[in-house]
Amino acid sequence: IVTKMPRWDLAKFEGVSEKIGSAMKSVGEVMAVGRSFEESFQKAFRMVDPGNPGFAPQGDWSDPAKLEDELHSPTDKRVAAIAWSMRNGMSVEELQDRTKIDPWFLHRLDRMHKLAMRIEGEDHSKAQGMDGTDSDGIVALGGLPVSLLEKAKQLGYSDAQIANMVSRDGSKVDEITVRQARKERGIVPVIKQIDTLAAEYPAQTNYLYATYHGDENDVESSGEGVVVLGSGTYRIG
Repeated sequence: IVTKMPRWDLAKFEGVSEKIGSAMKSVGEVMAVGRSFEESFQKAFRMVDPGNPGFAPQGDWSDPAKLEDELHSPTDKRVAAIAWSMRNGMSVEELQDRTKIDPWFLHRLDRMHKLAMRIEGEDHSKAQGMDGTDSDGIVALGGLPVSLLEKAKQLGYSDAQIANMVSRDGSKVDEITVRQARKERGIVPVIKQIDTLAAEYPAQTNYLYATYHGDENDVESSGEGVVVLGSGTYRIG
């Protein structure tokens, strides 16, 4: 599943309408690949701007008029407004009526939202063993069940997002702790490839992508790698 997402820098220009319509206003785009819409969507959302943690409420949408305007007439902040609406009880049907977004996409966003609420809201400590060691739950993550941690990764949640979800008052969990816990339990991505020539000829330039939906790598690492540093999508200023 491929998700392409544009980047807008509308806030950098005075007097420019932030409303998004048929006019070309983006200054670049990203492309993310995964094995589910949720996985590729969250990848793209984080890639388009490092300030985006992923699909989660951002900003203050408590003003009903402001929220209604955003849902009816979108800006680049629409995804955050949808996440805020779901967090505050708006149903998929209500969102579809306001946004006219195909329910297929809204149901997948709602799937991510419901998993986040489950991780944040449940008392996972009961999943721990009586001796304080792991039973079905991960002690270092407040007893979060391994199955939920794996599901969160398959739905595109980053280690940083999961750390925020399992943190409680007086018990802060950081991104490194989540990463170590999942690696110890074998929850790691595999590398898959896309045949760019549809098997018509042997492809030498396959697209490679990481996914948590898989058991084996399509391409094994040679042990050598190259890091390409860049600023990501095009930026103004």
